[in-house]
Amino acid sequence: MLRIPLGQTPRYCDGISRRSFVQVGLAGMGALGLGDVLRGRAAAETSSKQTSMILIWLDGGPSHHDTYDPKPNAPSEYRGIWSPIATNVSGMDVTELFPLQAQIGHLFSIVRSVHHDTGDHFTGGHWMLTGRGGASGANTEQQYPYFGSIAGKVLGPRKPGMPANVCVPYAMSIGLRPGYFGGHYLGVEQNPFETEGDPNADNFQVTNMSPVTGLTLDRLSDRRSLNATLDHARRQLDKPGLADAIDQFDQQAFDLVTGSNAREAFNISLESPEMRERYGRNSWGQSVLLARRLVEAGSTIVTCHLGGWDTHWDHGSAMQSYLPRVDRLVHGLLTDLNERGLLDSTLVMLCGEFSRTPRMNDGGNGGPPLSKGTPGRDHWGSALSVLMAGGGLKGGQVVGATNRLGEHPAERPLRPGDLHHTIFQVLGISPDIAFLNPAGRPIPAIDHGGVISELV
Repeated sequence: MLRIPLGQTPRYCDGISRRSFVQVGLAGMGALGLGDVLRGRAAAETSSKQTSMILIWLDGGPSHHDTYDPKPNAPSEYRGIWSPIATNVSGMDVTELFPLQAQIGHLFSIVRSVHHDTGDHFTGGHWMLTGRGGASGANTEQQYPYFGSIAGKVLGPRKPGMPANVCVPYAMSIGLRPGYFGGHYLGVEQNPFETEGDPNADNFQVTNMSPVTGLTLDRLSDRRSLNATLDHARRQLDKPGLADAIDQFDQQAFDLVTGSNAREAFNISLESPEMRERYGRNSWGQSVLLARRLVEAGSTIVTCHLGGWDTHWDHGSAMQSYLPRVDRLVHGLLTDLNERGLLDSTLVMLCGEFSRTPRMNDGGNGGPPLSKGTPGRDHWGSALSVLMAGGGLKGGQVVGATNRLGEHPAERPLRPGDLHHTIFQVLGISPDIAFLNPAGRPIPAIDHGGVISELV
């Protein structure tokens, strides 16, 4: 196991400061044979789908009461802090801090009845990103691959020369990198490509996208050929699957450095000042704008990591800062995709690992380190809202409902597997595809649920 330290991650509510690592493990590499991958890609191609996906990941867990499921008739200690406002779709209300989204309710749908029933950050994140439990605060190791890694492995990029699976700026869940965005037993070559940096910075540049100074592309190609020749004998003795993984890394790196498609796609400075303002001139808004550039250029899955939602205290102040930014970037993304004719071919999903408690705490709930003296909301996995748009799904739909206090689903309860079935149908992936885990056991990509019929 190769472990490369990447520095400290922020503290979460359990008070633990975690150090992130890139972990290169060999078990399970190449577990799915090339023939299986090719058959999966052929099936996807015959479906005539060329859909991509943008996941907006609100790490830490956003409150459904204060976003997409306000409860104005609930007691004051339960209902959302802000009043609801009507969207342009009858019966679809959102928080008043989402005035821009309220204008385009017809472009998105809200699923209000998702649940996995855990308040553990790690278990909840693992459920939402892999479709299974198994991880916890006591054992944070990833147990199954990220659904985006499955899509990247089966589909590859939608256009040559682009990475299939990208995270902006990091592949990070609950302070772990790559956390539950990793390829796990699919192999580290299925971990997302990370841009790093701040797309809003004037000097933003994706790391490792340029040749070494003084090394021409011809010399780089010659060097790559020499390395391949020298490696041939060693690879005859290599562990099965590892050589394939190295070859994929090598080819991807070469394509990124030598091809103009990726370099132009990652160059967000090519966007007009007006377009950049539409998404919001901040790191969140520009991350989402960069995601649009990447799917337009041919990436299949792009995840935007927007962290800081673990609001046990000072919840109101945090939401006043975060929600207007989310409002602008969602409005900017959906209207931009729609104008470019890309909305039907780009699935957008916004969610976190869970929601927050319907009932506000008093700011001292739980004792240290949670005693901050200002009210907040704690962990809640019994009901969360998910925004879905594009990809050929119906807009203007509200699927499911929570009870009067927003505590749990009262209508159409749905689980993470239902979301994943819907995603796979949109992308053109068979939900029956299976992969071998390190023990050689075939594991289906999805083990529960079905397509959310109201959206298709």
